[in-house]
Amino acid sequence: MTATPLASPPTDAAATTPSALGGVARGGVAGILGAGVAGLAGLAVTWLVAHRLGPAHAGAFFAATAAFVLAATLAKLGTQTGLVYWPARLRARGHGFLLGACLRIAFAPVVVAALAVAAALFAWAPELARMIDASAGSPLAGQLRLLAAFVPVAVLTDTLLAATRGYRLIRPTVLLDKLARPALQVLGIAGVAVAGVSAPEGFVLAWAVPYLPAMLLAGYALHRAHAATTADIAARPVKRSHRAGMRRAFWRFTGPRSVASVAQLALQRVDVLLVAALAGLGAAGLYAVAGRFVVLGQFANQGISQAVQPRLAEALAVRDRAGANALYRTATGWLVLLTWPLYLLVMTYAPAYLAIFGDAYRDGARIVVVLAAAMMLATGCGMVDIVLSMAGRTSWNLGNVAVALGLTVAIDLALIPRLGALGAAVGLAAAVVANNLLPLAQVGLALGLHPFGAGWLAAAAVTVVSFGVAPRVVALVAGDSPAGHAAAVTVAVAVYLAGAYLLRGPLALDALRALRPGRKRSRGEKERACVPVPSPQSRS
Repeated sequence: MTATPLASPPTDAAATTPSALGGVARGGVAGILGAGVAGLAGLAVTWLVAHRLGPAHAGAFFAATAAFVLAATLAKLGTQTGLVYWPARLRARGHGFLLGACLRIAFAPVVVAALAVAAALFAWAPELARMIDASAGSPLAGQLRLLAAFVPVAVLTDTLLAATRGYRLIRPTVLLDKLARPALQVLGIAGVAVAGVSAPEGFVLAWAVPYLPAMLLAGYALHRAHAATTADIAARPVKRSHRAGMRRAFWRFTGPRSVASVAQLALQRVDVLLVAALAGLGAAGLYAVAGRFVVLGQFANQGISQAVQPRLAEALAVRDRAGANALYRTATGWLVLLTWPLYLLVMTYAPAYLAIFGDAYRDGARIVVVLAAAMMLATGCGMVDIVLSMAGRTSWNLGNVAVALGLTVAIDLALIPRLGALGAAVGLAAAVVANNLLPLAQVGLALGLHPFGAGWLAAAAVTVVSFGVAPRVVALVAGDSPAGHAAAVTVAVAVYLAGAYLLRGPLALDALRALRPGRKRSRGEKERACVPVPSPQSRS
């Protein structure tokens, strides 16, 4: 029997070379800077909504946007991961002529699903609003109906940007999803607040409208990326058997990921809805504000993960385990180095962090500590769920997320009535632990991959000493005062920078040399950026 292109045997090759790490560094730094802007924009939106609307109406805003994001994730059908995995895999195996078929196979069902989900959200908005908030005169139904109109726009924006990442382009995601859209959301909500608008629907509309220009520009970026890539690929007829094989393979991979992506986002959003339903919108507003720093850390995670993801898919596609492990360990070291300072700072100065949003939110200090500890464990495991997905184990990923979601819902239902928002924090923390330790064991046992090495140890040591130990030592001398806190943070930053410089070798920070202005990549580096290079280990 003649094998289809999808079934051809893999070619052993290494995807990780110094130039490849340089490419990851370039994309990662761009993603991190964009993530920083997006995270600050998210904090600005939270601050504006919290101050202008108060805890109850702010809770309604966060509940409505959480429901919107859940609906949009459902309509994406898990294609975001598939649109990175399959283009990277097709290029790595020399099947680039199937790229167009791959895109069509993904996008047609997504458009249909987006329209269906939007119609369902609009029709069921009153019932959903009553489930979340049974109080009379709740503005939630109106907000949900406004957001329903933007579900297809948000779905297409994210799906188009995911496809550009499958072509190894991180710039459209950074510019549109991390810079332009969040900035427009802040400007819109600030304008609504300054204009004296008190209706929550005005804030929701200002938050949703920026998805429209982002969608149009994302479509243009994908068109250019696909045209540039296929221009260098020899044209071959795409037979019906090719399309059928591509369709089966794509949805066999993406099907479990579709359910997992909804469950994954539910882990991040359903707790807000449960707090609103079980403890009131005021408690939901407190919980959303107290946990806002988690989103900032996740943006940094995405910044690196999105740069690593296509290269990791290529390495695993050609069975280059050493290259994949090097990418995984290096990326994890960078994640720890970047995110642990944030989590350690908010744990140490939780009351000061919450005071930014107003006195009504000061009671959330314990929530901050619980969530920060859980997120430190999560980033310490690295992008383990992405490693599992890029290895084709999407059904395993689905099982892990289902266990974590069941755990958080069970704990929330048990603890929120007694502990309020703190009960939701405990439930989310337990889910985060499960959703990282389970796949960590799986990738270690089944794939022989793990994130721990010299880079992980160096990053953990630098961050814990600088932002965990140093501020407390300085506080013993300078005292608990604003001046003492400023001195502690200053010392922490100095120790952090010195430690990162001294341990730049284990941390693989030399890859940042690729960011030097005016540095031109050699012809060989450009070729290796597109085609994996055979390693001595893979030849033997």
